[in-house]
Amino acid sequence: MTASGPAPVAPLPGPPRHPTDLRHPLDPDPVRATKSRAVFALGLIGALTGLFVGGVVPATVALQLARQARREAYASGGYLTGAAWLRRGERLAWVGLVLVAVAVVTLVVIGVVRYAEAPFGRDFSSNVD
Repeated sequence: MTASGPAPVAPLPGPPRHPTDLRHPLDPDPVRATKSRAVFALGLIGALTGLFVGGVVPATVALQLARQARREAYASGGYLTGAAWLRRGERLAWVGLVLVAVAVVTLVVIGVVRYAEAPFGRDFSSNVD
């Protein structure tokens, strides 16, 4: 020992008392990623407006933001949270895209049926040769 005085008191070995005891004091606090909230909101908008074909834009943006948010969460080493919001937002975005596809296919089928039922050529009266 180089300094005089009592020896420093070390904590007793054993399990940590609190999860923050495992972290270094200079480590950042875990925070929820703001993109996870945006993904959820855009996915919800996409699912709600999917049948009106307007949901394709917010759903696509939600899926792109989800990719970015996952990359950032992986790079942060666990200090960005919000994975549950990301999953929910992605699911809602996919639901919105499926609803858009259903709406487009339905409109195409209705259009083809109406086109097939329309009279073809000129419709002359019965007394015209």
